[in-house]
Amino acid sequence: MDRFGNVEAAMARALLSDVRGGAAVARCEPPYRSWNLDRDLASWARCILDAIPSAEYAMLDFSPAMHHLAREQVRPHIGRTRQLLVDFKDVAWTVGLGEFDAVVTHQAVHELRHKKHAATLHRSARTLIRPHGLYLVCDHYVGSDGMSNASLYMNIVEQRAALQAAGFVSVERLFEMKGLVLHRARPNG
Repeated sequence: MDRFGNVEAAMARALLSDVRGGAAVARCEPPYRSWNLDRDLASWARCILDAIPSAEYAMLDFSPAMHHLAREQVRPHIGRTRQLLVDFKDVAWTVGLGEFDAVVTHQAVHELRHKKHAATLHRSARTLIRPHGLYLVCDHYVGSDGMSNASLYMNIVEQRAALQAAGFVSVERLFEMKGLVLHRARPNG
């Protein structure tokens, strides 16, 4: 079994194959800058920082407790990480963050507490992604094998539409697993 579990391992493979593969790596300017808004900040940080020696990583969350747990788990890489306490519903949450090669989110979009906020979050994140960058979004979906709260969770089609409404021109569904769907989105084609 992968150290991140099945879903997390599949997401890590998607990100790292994209970053390491062909033109994507050639266009990445060292250091490779990534951030995530995530309920499990440390899993992604460890994966990316272990795999990409030039990576810098920013962990964004609204929970001080999550940051405390993450700090303990990324201690070997603490010099290449930043932890930022942010409220993703605040219109100014992106101010001063800079540009990133990748943004990764795992089960964070539904933490906005209503699906109507998803496109706004994605639009804000898009402003931080470099033109060659990518956005990986994994969250629960409404459906027979997914969640039932249609106010909180989107179905798979709605998730794609929210990414497109945010201005992403290339949106691809990478997989569905255990009631979760992973989309890869790019600001440019």
